[in-house]
Amino acid sequence: MNNNPLSEAEYSRLLDHRMHNKKLKTIAFLEKQEKTVNTVAGFTLIGIIGICDFLMGYEIAFSLFYVLPIAFLLWFTGKKAGLIASFVSAIVWLLADKASGHVYSSMIIPLWNTVIRLSFFIIIVLLLSALRSSIQREKTLARMDNLTGAINSRYFYLLVERELDRFHRYGNPFSLVYIDLDNFKAVNDCSGHAGGDETLKSVVAFIQTHLRRTDIVARLGGDEFALMLPETNLDMAQSVCTKLQSGLLAEMQQHGWPVTFSMGVLTCQDSAKPQSVDELVQRADELMYTVKHTGKNGILYERYMCAPKSPTSHTTDSDTA
Repeated sequence: MNNNPLSEAEYSRLLDHRMHNKKLKTIAFLEKQEKTVNTVAGFTLIGIIGICDFLMGYEIAFSLFYVLPIAFLLWFTGKKAGLIASFVSAIVWLLADKASGHVYSSMIIPLWNTVIRLSFFIIIVLLLSALRSSIQREKTLARMDNLTGAINSRYFYLLVERELDRFHRYGNPFSLVYIDLDNFKAVNDCSGHAGGDETLKSVVAFIQTHLRRTDIVARLGGDEFALMLPETNLDMAQSVCTKLQSGLLAEMQQHGWPVTFSMGVLTCQDSAKPQSVDELVQRADELMYTVKHTGKNGILYERYMCAPKSPTSHTTDSDTA
């Protein structure tokens, strides 16, 4: 056992890492809450700050503290809530200031101060809104495949992990589909990489058009794609994938591309509980490669079991290339 104490720098880095993780968990928790909950919390905080402002008296400036609930409402509820919170905060400040007994030489002065504070709050909202939009844009780009618009493999694994957690908790079925484009190299050889890129984009566009909004399509790399179908048992997966493959084949023929599709479909349902996303993706990948090694252009289905069982096969007329 290593009993060497941490150096001051290592201890500081450890604390920073733990604090960073706590912040991320807190932000994730707030983002998962219903907007109504965050809205009530934000405006309640404005009221509390207004009461504190009144109790502290007009001699102590409290304007900066109103920025906290305004920023909170903007970030976790939206720009509109942030603007409304700005108006409410300015009015609450004015009421607290008047109730605390602050006497002005002219009634125009408190109104002027209210307008100035409101302008300050609105500027904060606009700046934070632009920052939030920029972060969301960067986050979206970091999750997407630049060529096809499908999500990338890293984000796909994260979404499957969330779905797996739901499956463990509630038992809701879901299916994974691993897709490989047969003869894709022939497209690159005949039409160049531009033709290959168009093929990949056409495949993703077709899948996105013909699946539900809750279904996920990801590009795992090269000409390999994966789908996650929430709330989809084996029978539903067979229906979806059969129609999808038929439509994709028609789309390829329409463009004159000699591409077919090998698919491996793994469904999680019943009582068997997979332990990791890697296991699920690997099993679906193995099903897909079984199709490729037995003629291509087919679909192989399997219900997840603790030990692999004989899969259900559905193979269309395959090309032998």
